[in-house]
Parts: sequence; structure tokens; C-alpha cells
Amino acid sequence: MPLDLTPLDRAPRLLIEARLKPVQGTRFQPTGFPNLGHAVYESPDGHGRTVLVESAQSMANRLETVCWDTVADDWIEPLRGLPVVKVEDGKGKPLTNSLIEAHRLNSPYILEGKDKSVFELLKKRLAAMEVGRVDLRELAKVLLEFDTNALLHGIFLAKKELAGGRLRLPRSLSAFIEADNAKVAASGGVKNDTVNPKGDTARGFGNVPFARDEYVAETITAYFNLDLRQIRAFGLDTEVGRLLILLACFKIRKFLTEGLRLRTACDLDAGGVAVTRPDGFDLPALDDIESELPGLIETVGSKGLFGDSRVLTVKYEK
Repeated sequence: MPLDLTPLDRAPRLLIEARLKPVQGTRFQPTGFPNLGHAVYESPDGHGRTVLVESAQSMANRLETVCWDTVADDWIEPLRGLPVVKVEDGKGKPLTNSLIEAHRLNSPYILEGKDKSVFELLKKRLAAMEVGRVDLRELAKVLLEFDTNALLHGIFLAKKELAGGRLRLPRSLSAFIEADNAKVAASGGVKNDTVNPKGDTARGFGNVPFARDEYVAETITAYFNLDLRQIRAFGLDTEVGRLLILLACFKIRKFLTEGLRLRTACDLDAGGVAVTRPDGFDLPALDDIESELPGLIETVGSKGLFGDSRVLTVKYEK
């Protein structure tokens, strides 16, 4: 029986929160940034210090990592049949793909190698947008065929040859993790050199002591935001909208089930999961989502909405 998504029909957003906690002990290591370190700030509602455990850009990557089977070089089983662009090296060995590449379909490995096949296809399909306003509905239709995931992840096709570099969509699905009332758990260690403790440390020898800051917190919360209004604005087939919503729900559930080992010193467990908007909707169970997705993918594909080929392959050579 299909999952009931009717509570989402008029809602502008689907907002979800999940309580997290360390798998063992109480300490965790938040994400860090160049020239900044950990992102720590005073909570605006008086909950002490807040720590950004995982950023929006990192969460986008993690929500997609759980969708890909690296060994099989394919989507994981419930998602197989979704469009993707694969990149091979000159010897035919898998190199990367549009799901996991840093700039997704805008990756230089897809658009800037000797093989211009995908670039030329995009240029042809998007030629009508070279002048005038960008038709975001047409862009969404093209992305559905080439890289369906981009409709959730967002995209910026920055190359000037593609509508002057004006083709962009913001993320439909975004997420981040914060820890409230956080306190520093200072520790440290030493890299031991039992052969020559006083050796030249610049060359990797000798004993090297170091400091380390981890954190403890009253609460750790993962936040997820699905922009339902944007998905509807794509103007795509009803089944496509349903597919995008269930794909987003799948990513969230899969991440909370399997993707919470963020770093060696940041291994978390998910507790309660709550939908804060809209009322009357509960996030479906992972098994139920996995049961519906394969048939939904085939329904959309049978309508020709995934284009002529669900997998485009580019050979990357400089």
C-alpha cells in the first residue's frame, strides 16, 4: 500500500529533528574549518554555547554517500534505475560520478575533459536559455533526465557556455547538526618515537606532544529541511514529485541508521525522530520507503521522464 503523503500536499516545508548521542561515553569531535577550528558560538536562547557538529555542505555529502554502492559502482539496491553520470578514466576504471562529485553535474571531470559528450548534450538541451530569463522548470526537466539527485542537492552550472553560467537551483533538501549547552573536554597525547625521542620533529622523528579539544553537550540535534514548495514549483509529473519526497525521506532515514560515524571521535546514535512541520505527518520507516521506491522509479522511467539512457558515461582524460 502506498505511503500516505497527503499531509504534505499544501505544506511549504517538511521539517524534521532527530536527537543524537555518542555511541560510547559522552565526548564527541565536531567538524572543523580552516583558520577557524570548531564553530562555537553563544546560543541566542540562553542555552550556553552551541557547537556546529556538522555543516550543511558536509551533510549534503553524507546524505548522498549512503545512497551509493562503491563496490558495485551503482546506486544501492532500492535506488537502482535512477539517472546518474559516471566518469571513467582512460582505462575504463570508475573514477567518480555525479552523485558524489564535489560539484555534482558541474564537475570538471564531467564537463572539462576531452570527452565533451555530456557537455554538448547539456548545451543542446539548454540552448534556449542563452538569452532572456532562465526557465527553471525546463532546467528541472533536464536535470531529472541527467542527474535526478541534483533536484534535491541543488546545482550551479557555472560554465559560461551554458546559459552564461546562470543556471542554478538551491538545495531542496538541507541539513545540519548542532550541539547545545556544549562544554570543552580538553585532552591531548603524544606521538612517541621509541628509537630517537629527541629526533628532528620537522622530519617526523622525535616525541611530539599535542593538545586536543573535544566536547560534551546537553543535547545534540540533527535538523533536516525539505523545501516542498520548490519541488512543486519544478512543475514535474505527480509521480516525480512523490519520488523526490520519498528519496529525501530515504536519505534522512538511511543516514540516521547507517551514516552517523562522522569521524573517528564522533560516532553517534539516533534517538527520537520528530516532524516539527507540518502537523499530522510522521517520517515513514526505512523499510516502508525502500518497499515503494523501486516501483516508483520504474513508473517514472516508463513514462520516458528519465530520458533515453539512465546512465551516461564520460571518459576523463586531461
